Amino acid sequence: MTIHEASERYQIPIKILQEYESWGLCGEVKKVMGSWHYDESDMERLSIIMTLHDIGFTNDEIEEYMRLLLEGKSTEKERMKMLNEKRNGTLDEIHLKQKQLDRLDYLRFELKQRNFKNN
Repeated sequence: MTIHEASERYQIPIKILQEYESWGLCGEVKKVMGSWHYDESDMERLSIIMTLHDIGFTNDEIEEYMRLLLEGKSTEKERMKMLNEKRNGTLDEIHLKQKQLDRLDYLRFELKQRNFKNN
């Protein structure tokens, strides 16, 4: 499958596919008549890349994670550490948002109470 076919079929921007190619992570991708051809293992790796992107990994973090993935089982602890760090950061953001929401609700409650007393 060509880069354009992969982009259209899997809704992956061409820019992402080109970056993937530039990282040298295209283990099974073969160049045919000047263009890359993707197989199923490439599409699986691209799926992981898109997932990492969607959960907030930077391009540098994605590249590092994918290089570790390609090194195999011996890097599982490092990859788990990366995932745990991202998870903990996300939980911190959720807790901060919950505190903000609680404060917002308190202000709304106070305003409603004042309006109720004045009516």
